Amino acid sequence: MSRRVVVTGMGAITPVGLSVEEFWQSLKEGKHGFATITKFDTTEYKAHVAAEVKGFEGKEYMDFKAAKRMELFSQYAVAAAGEALKDSGINMEQEDPYMVGCAVSSGIGSLQAMEREYDKLVNRGPSKVNPLLVPMMISNMAAGNVAIQYGLKGKSLNVVTACASGTNSIGEAFRAIQYGDADVMVAGGAESSVTPIGVAGFCSLTALSTVEDPDKCSLPFDKNRSGFVMGEGAGVVVLEELEHAKKRGARIYAEVIGYGCSNDAYHITSPAEDGQGAAKAMLAAMKDGGVVPEELTYINAHGTATHHNDLFETRAIKLAFGDHAKKLRINSTKSMIGHLLGAAGAVEFVACVKQMEEGFIHKTVGYTTPDEEIDLDYCKEAYEEAVPYALSNSLGFGGHNASILLKKYEA
Repeated sequence: MSRRVVVTGMGAITPVGLSVEEFWQSLKEGKHGFATITKFDTTEYKAHVAAEVKGFEGKEYMDFKAAKRMELFSQYAVAAAGEALKDSGINMEQEDPYMVGCAVSSGIGSLQAMEREYDKLVNRGPSKVNPLLVPMMISNMAAGNVAIQYGLKGKSLNVVTACASGTNSIGEAFRAIQYGDADVMVAGGAESSVTPIGVAGFCSLTALSTVEDPDKCSLPFDKNRSGFVMGEGAGVVVLEELEHAKKRGARIYAEVIGYGCSNDAYHITSPAEDGQGAAKAMLAAMKDGGVVPEELTYINAHGTATHHNDLFETRAIKLAFGDHAKKLRINSTKSMIGHLLGAAGAVEFVACVKQMEEGFIHKTVGYTTPDEEIDLDYCKEAYEEAVPYALSNSLGFGGHNASILLKKYEA
């Protein structure tokens, strides 16, 4: 028999706040984090706006020497994990460290390290390349550094499924606890890809919005949507086996009850046009959680503001929910923080938990003009109402679909 899994801690480093509370307050206020890119000169680029993390100093969250040996995505992960662990109240000295695992993903790792060291290679020769390039660059180092920093010796994962990575990591952590591989998992995602090659690559793919007005650059589900805006940051949560959490008197935010995955097996960047793959992931999560579609009232959509995603995700929701789709509240957190790539699903998971906790569904900021086929309730305004269940979707390049289902905790 599988074990029940609950959320007991949360941490976030985002473009609209360096803590869960700051992040959540910004979502409630409809405050976005978009502005002109400051990390490099974008004069020759088509896209000039991103959702950068502001005011973050790694040395404020960890030892200065440790921070110097980490790239930014790892620093974000360690900072968010520290907040989540502190929030959970877990005392690692009282835990079996081999039953406390880590599943913190990055979809890309450090493009900054690659750019910096490749420049040295070309201009100064191979002997000048930093000997720590590889362990600083590779994407599993978010999980590695979090584990080292906090003494997590259990199951350790880095699930790389592009923009579904964060949701897959939380889902796999959920499974690990359900079936006894761990009692506690620190899970989520981290990303920092606002770099010259990162922005150039997505620009060449015509995936990024080229709108220069920060108030109109990220418009999920809107007829005037023009592509996604690059975001960065990290979201990390502490998942725990229910009896383990109760035994230590932990505060329980929510219960994770379902997880579903699929692949479109269709195209390297575009979701399947009929939405079948994403629909299957949603249905699998609901089946896993023992609920029927009519019981759900809220979905946190992948909602990237690209033409294909928003249209095909809408089709997927209609396939999965039938007529009930028109009764759902659907919002996109990316309307305020942009697309955090491998961290997106993790930060959006935090948003789901907060919305359930407070009975407040944030609006999709900037959404004003409905599109013909995209005709569901995308939360033009915020709603104050109970959220008994929350379904969070993440869809990644390569056809990866992941959905995770949360339920308001009942003893």
